[in-house]
Amino acid sequence: MQFLRRIGLILLWLAAPLVAFVAANKNDPYLVALRGAGNVALVVASLVIVILLLRGERWRTIAGKLLVTLWCLPPLLMSAAHLKFELRKHDVLGASAAEARQLGPHFMVGYSSYSEVARLAEQGLIGGVYVTRHNIRGRTIAALRAEISALQDIRRAAGLPPLVVAADQEGGIVGHLAPPLTKVPALATLTGLAPDDQQAKAEEFGRIHGHELGALGVNLNLAPVLDLKPPARRNRLDFHTLIGQRAIATAPAVVGTIASAYVRGLEESGVGATLKHFPGIGRVRTDMHHFSANLDTPVGELEASDWLPFREVLSHSRSALMVGHVTLTAVDPDRAASHSKRVVDGILRDKWGYQGMVMTDDLVMGAIYQNDVCKAVVEAINAGVDLLLVAYDGAQFYRVFACALDGLRHGRLDAAMLRASATRLERGFPIEQARGGSGAISLARQD
Repeated sequence: MQFLRRIGLILLWLAAPLVAFVAANKNDPYLVALRGAGNVALVVASLVIVILLLRGERWRTIAGKLLVTLWCLPPLLMSAAHLKFELRKHDVLGASAAEARQLGPHFMVGYSSYSEVARLAEQGLIGGVYVTRHNIRGRTIAALRAEISALQDIRRAAGLPPLVVAADQEGGIVGHLAPPLTKVPALATLTGLAPDDQQAKAEEFGRIHGHELGALGVNLNLAPVLDLKPPARRNRLDFHTLIGQRAIATAPAVVGTIASAYVRGLEESGVGATLKHFPGIGRVRTDMHHFSANLDTPVGELEASDWLPFREVLSHSRSALMVGHVTLTAVDPDRAASHSKRVVDGILRDKWGYQGMVMTDDLVMGAIYQNDVCKAVVEAINAGVDLLLVAYDGAQFYRVFACALDGLRHGRLDAAMLRASATRLERGFPIEQARGGSGAISLARQD
């Protein structure tokens, strides 16, 4: 019995700093599973342990007093973290109408609470929403359709542009609304077909996605993937990117042909496509959901291979373009492409002449969020990025928006870039078309 007590005491000493760390970082994306009931359970457990230690008279020794103090920390640290979050949220919700008008259209947010995202939509603090599996779990398609429609009604009543409503339906392993939507095979499954059959089938996949998403009220699909398929290899630390399973093919021409047909089918249904992840992550083994990554390939080699599908599809579509969180070292070795002016403004805008919508990959990914996220937000806006995506953990919107708000208030945002971006967004999602349609919002051609 004495041995078990000692083991228990050792475990309490080991667990105390860990629980305190979790409590202090309760709002971190990695701890999203502990939100709500998990946080309550952690506080209750800490208080119960403190009571048991006091009743056992552990507090009479110096070591005992220290252990009791350590277990008193989690509730205090969690309260401090919650207060910090609420103060930041209060600051964001208190933004002036002028600040919301300048910054709001540039943010797309994932959400769990309808009432919370409805408030953001009504105040003009966001320009778009992202719907995924937790928005449909345990619910009907009709319920989500009604929810999206209600958000658009709120925007109309507030005299604001309609929301961009995005989903992530690539096919294969990434189809976050399937089921209940149709589970479509990955585009990579078409590479063995004859060229004409490839295009016909890809276009059919695009129409399926477009028809179902449009009927739901989604107007932008975060697909297709244009990264070149990497050689067969396994990175044991790649838990989420999994580009080898998502990419279409290794040959740029095949990728361009299949992706073009898919986009054609999607657009015919009134839903926009998003080409991702420029500048290409097929050569990158790092999982950017957790770690920073470099793309060390020379620009000339990328232009002759990885970038060909992007140029091909952009030349005859009205697609948006998602920029990934990989550092293109030959162009800008100091920051990821998603917030690099040399990449976005220098290559996409100036060199390619692309004036469509550019958006970041999810800013909650570790490659950005675990570094200086405020610096990345300001740099992304100044680079000419149109939409900043906060998808996985919508609660991080307040932190990300606060970064932009602080940049605006201290004169660190490029006003000319904001105006140019606002023009692109207005052209990309016309209000009149959105109001006139019952489902999808048509994208305006950008050539």
